[in-house]
Amino acid sequence: MTTTSERVSGPTTRPATKRVSQSVFDGSRLRVVLLVDVHDGMQPEFLKAYEHLCGEVAKVPGHVSDQICQSIDNPSQWLITSEWESAPPFLAWVNSEEHVQMVRPMNTCIRDTRSMRFHIMRETGVGVPAASEDRRLRNAPRIGDGVIRHAITFTVKPDSVPKVAKILANYAAPEARVDDTTRLCRTSLFMHGNRVVRAIEVEGDLLAALRHVARQPQVRAVEEAINPYLEQERDFEDPEAARMFFARAALPAVHHVTAGQEYPDAERHALYYPARPGCGMKLARLLSEHDEAQAENPAGPICGSTIFQRDDIVVRLIDVRGGLAADPVRSLGLRDPEQAAELAALVDTAAGPDASALDSGDLKGFLEFARMDLVTDRHASTA
Repeated sequence: MTTTSERVSGPTTRPATKRVSQSVFDGSRLRVVLLVDVHDGMQPEFLKAYEHLCGEVAKVPGHVSDQICQSIDNPSQWLITSEWESAPPFLAWVNSEEHVQMVRPMNTCIRDTRSMRFHIMRETGVGVPAASEDRRLRNAPRIGDGVIRHAITFTVKPDSVPKVAKILANYAAPEARVDDTTRLCRTSLFMHGNRVVRAIEVEGDLLAALRHVARQPQVRAVEEAINPYLEQERDFEDPEAARMFFARAALPAVHHVTAGQEYPDAERHALYYPARPGCGMKLARLLSEHDEAQAENPAGPICGSTIFQRDDIVVRLIDVRGGLAADPVRSLGLRDPEQAAELAALVDTAAGPDASALDSGDLKGFLEFARMDLVTDRHASTA
């Protein structure tokens, strides 16, 4: 497979390099905010669909409460907020097929949506209970690096893998600048067998960046070219069908950590960890804990790690010095060889012949299974 690197000049607001840690696994409560633009005249249908959805969401473990509001200035603008015990139960629900089917009636009423998720830091007011084990708040704000990370994943027909890899490797990169505040930083595309994973890094507004990319003729041409090879069909002429495809393809970042230094010689790799049924979130959490521990040692081989997870699909994107094989233990997200058994308990070692190597402690064998093939890696210049 081919590897492509393309630099695009442009302004950057990225701060000085420092240790960064962002995670959904800190245990604090979550506030979800959904801004909705409803087709004019469909407000009653939208509210009816929400009321049905509200009753179903109340049954989801981890859900605390929700509220719906209508703008006093524009009846088409609505705000839905919900509170969750923590981020993991919300993400497990919102990324499930159950959720995809549950929101279909609402989607027919909606022109546009924007979803935001926040860990709750402080709360005040009459009747607000004191913070307790059941109402956890973050102790301190996070310090990020100004970059938002997201990925999508989908599968293609097994006999089409070489054709799809060639198409994806040779597309013309879209313009890095989206607007005055948003730019594309990097796109890394990998394949594992017939599974495709495209990870992007954005400064500014992720949604604006995704829409910018989707409008580019060269990107649209590539998407149309691979359509015949997809295992799950999609129709760009049907907005609802396209929306459902990308809803199922979303692979959110659940953890990101860097060692706090830049290493120009670091290589980007991706590892695929198929989880046992129902164990995807637990596996992602385990890897995040190990990567946090590794980041405490700037001299280690892993400079940065981003973990993406949806259902039982876990992908770990790492920047590593010296190559993967130089240190299989840390490359796999372990602190020591003894933790291989802990990892094996959560990985679906029946996913392939080499995956079962983990059961016997053969870390090099499992590393070979987990390693994804790099198709293309394009990034904008920070100069």
